[in-house]
Amino acid sequence: MRNIPVNLGGYRLRIAEAPTMKTRKDKDGREEIVTVDGVTRYVVSLFAKADGAKGEEIRVTLETDPGEGFEEGQLVELIDARVSPYSFRNDRGETVSGMAFAAMGLKPVA
Repeated sequence: MRNIPVNLGGYRLRIAEAPTMKTRKDKDGREEIVTVDGVTRYVVSLFAKADGAKGEEIRVTLETDPGEGFEEGQLVELIDARVSPYSFRNDRGETVSGMAFAAMGLKPVA
């Protein structure tokens, strides 16, 4: 299953690292900007915390340009938040698994 809709309404989402263009290393080790169907992807690091619980940092891939004005420490909401579980065996034979977060965009909390 991929792109499972999630409701993060019970969490305060605070920007830990401002949004930037998403990059990856190509076969030659050079960084390249990630695009899907010609549209640049962005990534933002958020600190997610529910009341009375310990928080954790999550990285979210944004499918649209979030625009300007999003800064570290700012509270935001995710537009159309989704999660995709993953699991793979790395080159050392270890199994790596987790959840990849994605959203259509960001919205400031008033």
